Amino acid sequence: MTFLATGTLLLAAVSACADNDADPQPTTPATSSPTESAEPTTSPSPTSPNDAATANATAAMTDYYSVLDGLRADPSSDLKKLETVAIGAQLNAVQTLVRRQRDQGQRQTGSTAISELKVQSVTLDNSDPDAGKVPTVVIDVCWDVTKVDVLDKSGKSIVSPDRPDTGWTRYTVANYEYAADPAGGWRVATGQDLKQTPCAAS
Repeated sequence: MTFLATGTLLLAAVSACADNDADPQPTTPATSSPTESAEPTTSPSPTSPNDAATANATAAMTDYYSVLDGLRADPSSDLKKLETVAIGAQLNAVQTLVRRQRDQGQRQTGSTAISELKVQSVTLDNSDPDAGKVPTVVIDVCWDVTKVDVLDKSGKSIVSPDRPDTGWTRYTVANYEYAADPAGGWRVATGQDLKQTPCAAS
């Protein structure tokens, strides 16, 4: 079986179970008033909670690809690194992907590129984290694996010549630690491949 660098071939079966919790009604959490600057007119406008969530979730999305690429390239690297970028159904899926690849003696070369990234929605409802009502950012990513290869034990490529080099996946990036860590608690929670025209390669 040939895997894409995104690991999304495994996600169709598991994403639906997490999607039920990924669409809370948006509310804006209370924030403290910004401290007034001693130098008027020179301070930039404060970043809104939505803008901050978008920036932090986007950074988490980029980190997710970087960590996954690294783990697939180095069979000796610690799988616990996945817990820093993924959670829930997505974490289970990518753990399964990497473990299966390692069991079969496969390794990745090259890195996945993000050709396009589109934020679809931002929801800041943190009313019930135990029930999955946490801040989420839904992001569509067009990934590019043109420079990615997967090798078997002998060093031979196992990538099909028919493999698509680009494609779209919709991710939900969630923050279950929003109250304590609104900036750094973002993790990729679900992923679902989209059937749409691939973007141009990077």
